[in-house]
Amino acid sequence: MVGRTRDWIIRQLTLGEFDSHRHVWGKALVMACKIAVIAYGINLVAHWVMYVFDLLPYTLWAGLIAATVLTPTIAFSVAFVVYAVLGFAIYDLGVSRAELELLSRTDVLSGLPNRRAFLERFNDCHVDKSLMVIDIDRFKLVNDRYGHAAGDEVIVAVADMLSAVFGDKGFCARIGGEEFAAFSSELSFAEFAALGEVARQRVARMRTTVDDETVRVTISGGVTRALADQKFRETFSRADKALYDAKEGGRNRIVLSYDTAPPLRQAAGIEPVAKVSPT
Repeated sequence: MVGRTRDWIIRQLTLGEFDSHRHVWGKALVMACKIAVIAYGINLVAHWVMYVFDLLPYTLWAGLIAATVLTPTIAFSVAFVVYAVLGFAIYDLGVSRAELELLSRTDVLSGLPNRRAFLERFNDCHVDKSLMVIDIDRFKLVNDRYGHAAGDEVIVAVADMLSAVFGDKGFCARIGGEEFAAFSSELSFAEFAALGEVARQRVARMRTTVDDETVRVTISGGVTRALADQKFRETFSRADKALYDAKEGGRNRIVLSYDTAPPLRQAAGIEPVAKVSPT
């Protein structure tokens, strides 16, 4: 009984988490009311005990009037201020923690999710999906010729282009210096590969101006599919091999890999698609 009572009191007086300033004020108000009621009840019991043992220096009626007027008012005021201060502190800590969590999963330069966020999202997706690994062709030459500031502008431009192409149908991230990745479980493999080709063409037409210099780049990509139980590491190796083939084939192209397509699916009418090359 004592344990249950203690647990109940703890549940009633626990602040928990907050999602807005309004939530803090509302919770502080509720908590202050509870504290006032509890304090008033304790005061009444104390007066009754003192009355029974003839320890009251004044009449019971006078004591009850004082307890009724003063105890709830004082208890409510103190509790409201204390709970509000604690609530705002907890809220600010929660906001800071959420911001830090977001920063830990975001690439600062491009604004895209980083490698850690991409791996977590990919591995938590337990359905068939398609993965594309993308690399900016000859990016080192961009840095050497135009400077690292220009290289940063190119990375940002490519990141924006990928986000625009895949939209909410794919999850894009910057997973390395000039390397990006995208995956989707909503699109078919053919649709996903087609979007990869759209991204390649748009980047090839893109012009980035830095200090009156016009920078042009292309991208190469490797696309593969992953079955529901396949993780990023094994899938990435196949996509990376396709990316390597794209580089070896002359760059500015997307190469598709069907290594994971099981015989049952091929028998059902899904045929391998040829490599996608620039038109």
